[in-house]
Amino acid sequence: MKNNTQNRQQMNIVIVGHVDHGKSTIIGRLLADTHSLPDGKLEQVRRTCEMNSKPFEYAFLLDALKDEQDQGITIDAARVFFSTATRDYIIIDAPGHIEFLKNMITGASRAESALLVIDAKEGVQENSRRHGYMISMLGISQLTVLVNKMDLVDYDQSTFDKIVSEYSEFLNDIGVTPRGFIPVSGFKGDLVASISDNMPWYTGRTVLEELDYFTKENAPVKLPFRMPVQAIYKFTQNGDDRRIVAGTITTGTVKTGDRIIFYPSGKTSTVKSIESFNAPHSDVAAAGMATGFTLNEQIYINRGDIAALAGETQPEVTTRIRVSLFWIGRDPLKKGREYVLKVGSDRVAVKLEEILRVVDASNLNVSEEKSDVQRHDVAECILKLNKPIAFDTADKLALTSRFVIIDNYEIRGGGIIREAQADKQSQIRDKVLLRNYKWEQSVIPAEKRAEKYNQKSSLILITGRSNSGRRIIAKRLEEILFDEGKIVYYLAIGSVIYGVDADITANGNSREEHMRRLAEISHILLDAGVILIITAVELLQADLELIKTAIDPDQIETVWVGDDISSDISFDLQLQADQPLVNSISAIKSLLQEKGIIFRPW
Repeated sequence: MKNNTQNRQQMNIVIVGHVDHGKSTIIGRLLADTHSLPDGKLEQVRRTCEMNSKPFEYAFLLDALKDEQDQGITIDAARVFFSTATRDYIIIDAPGHIEFLKNMITGASRAESALLVIDAKEGVQENSRRHGYMISMLGISQLTVLVNKMDLVDYDQSTFDKIVSEYSEFLNDIGVTPRGFIPVSGFKGDLVASISDNMPWYTGRTVLEELDYFTKENAPVKLPFRMPVQAIYKFTQNGDDRRIVAGTITTGTVKTGDRIIFYPSGKTSTVKSIESFNAPHSDVAAAGMATGFTLNEQIYINRGDIAALAGETQPEVTTRIRVSLFWIGRDPLKKGREYVLKVGSDRVAVKLEEILRVVDASNLNVSEEKSDVQRHDVAECILKLNKPIAFDTADKLALTSRFVIIDNYEIRGGGIIREAQADKQSQIRDKVLLRNYKWEQSVIPAEKRAEKYNQKSSLILITGRSNSGRRIIAKRLEEILFDEGKIVYYLAIGSVIYGVDADITANGNSREEHMRRLAEISHILLDAGVILIITAVELLQADLELIKTAIDPDQIETVWVGDDISSDISFDLQLQADQPLVNSISAIKSLLQEKGIIFRPW
């Protein structure tokens, strides 16, 4: 029976291996030999096998338990719970077939240690090497290799030694030092939970002893605080005006009174209260808890932001990252194609910028001249994101360095972030982070302004060639929105250049600084709840990226005026050059209504 002593140590272990190398048999044997099965379950499965004239296998125990969730044992398709006298274990079963490697990307990412199973008769397979490489990539340093089915090779020591030699050489090449190799027979039970008379030449630990020998990682609560924001909940009934920032704490601890910084924006506030659903009140929340908190100063934050504590190590922020990734998509990872990168609770569009090198994980052949990343390749790449993200690098906080890449709603790859790369907005971003940290919050939150004005503050960038008529459109849009009761303001970029920017204009053109100051003026007006309309000639994508550094990208709508697109800027709406003014205004208003910036009439 399971030890019910409170406060027992728990460890997560992933078990991997090539298909049919015996993972399920070993898991079944561990369940049986640690008495973790429901009463009578082992005998029931044996009787069922006899009735069907099938030889009994311990792997059948997993199938039986998965089919009978009412048996009172905690088991599902991915996790198996059992205990020894020392600690409680969760075995994460990562399917071995190459088609299911994507399950391992997400499954192994929760593990502290790993068991890798190799069939003594079949020997080291390509998947054996791939799984070893992925375990290395995910930063799981504690690995023990189980050479299974020793009964099928008559418990031959030389067969075992050959596998140890071959796989040790491979692991050494990828920088992994295994804790050890254990010869076992999951079917016969040799060296799974007890010593074996069939292999007197082996004097090491059994599998169960090896599990208890694994070192427990430092508790995540001792690491810097990180909480990816899952949602922001606002309550309105019965005078309840709480605005709760919710998520699951990845690492660290937070308490009331703590100063929180949200990344990538750098906005800051103080924790007013810790909120939990259907749980006793507490002023503290720690790693692993799904929780929420309210803030003393209301600030605009987004799902996907990462919350950190002032005074602790802060996450990285950039739009370019160097990564190690494992690609499992049938179609190769290619430059120019847009994918979705998911890190924490954030999802962001991403493109492959550069391939630094590609490694065939099955044989470690390295290529530095590949133009794409093929299925099952491991690659070191530079990825370019369409907006800044917050993360930690793998050498500092592994849990917030892991990501997956999604294409057509399917996971196609995954890996770890190795390094933040400088981008064109790095210096500007540092200034913005300092500005947001020092920003004096108004007592009027953005939601109240939006409710009062019946609009969402937004920046409408209207650009195009010099003779495209963009200013006529902008001024007429301002006039119509004003007549409809909106708080709106039109600002030509020339008004900034020859006003706020007069000092740099007189000393020569500095486009980057012009854009930075334009963005800061826009930030102030947006904070005041205004719909701001700005016109400029042929804005570039680099200009837009710089503006997005200072302003939430979700508050920006870009309109290109004209049939001839002479810029690389990405826009939300294109207006034809020769269409009537009323049609242009109608098209922009429809865009604003679709985005919820202004509301459609009843």
